[in-house]
Amino acid sequence: MFLRRIFKSEQPKTLHSLADEELVDSFKKTGDTLFVGELFERYTHLLFGVCMKYLKDEENSKDAVMQIFEELHIKLKEHSIENFKNWIWSVAKNHCLMQLRKENATRAMKENVYQKIHAEIMESQMDLHPVNNREPEDPVPKMMKGLENLKSEQRTCLELLYLQNKSYREVAEITGYSMKNVKSHIQNGKRNLKIFMETK
Repeated sequence: MFLRRIFKSEQPKTLHSLADEELVDSFKKTGDTLFVGELFERYTHLLFGVCMKYLKDEENSKDAVMQIFEELHIKLKEHSIENFKNWIWSVAKNHCLMQLRKENATRAMKENVYQKIHAEIMESQMDLHPVNNREPEDPVPKMMKGLENLKSEQRTCLELLYLQNKSYREVAEITGYSMKNVKSHIQNGKRNLKIFMETK
């Protein structure tokens, strides 16, 4: 397993004979991370399996396991744990669910922003296109692809302005661009998005 080597060579053999709860108690008393390392080695496979179940991605699951371990030192001191295996399973599950909620919230927010950008850049063109009764296609996937195709400075300025609700001045401060360049990047980005939406 990809993380099992981390502590293996450093751990005294006596650690392997200790029960999970004894390792937890020893860590709380001494603060020695070797006790946490032994716990982590025992349950890396379990953690990775839980993360794969919810995240459905190997690399994201590996990252999640590492994040859980990094937080383990704090969580162990904050909780009274009777059954470590059940507890760490619950920690892993909650970590993954929280990550998925954040990703879903971010995705929903981006979709709303993309729709806002799309409505804004197309509004001025409404009179140029005949009205038809066809149900309009969802512009979000196309808008996302269009943003990816923009020059990095245009994409950055648009995302800061719309996605993070920054003002023009804040965009300038974050990027280091002049106010004139920020306005130019946003204007050109909108124009290029409009062209992309109309021609692709």
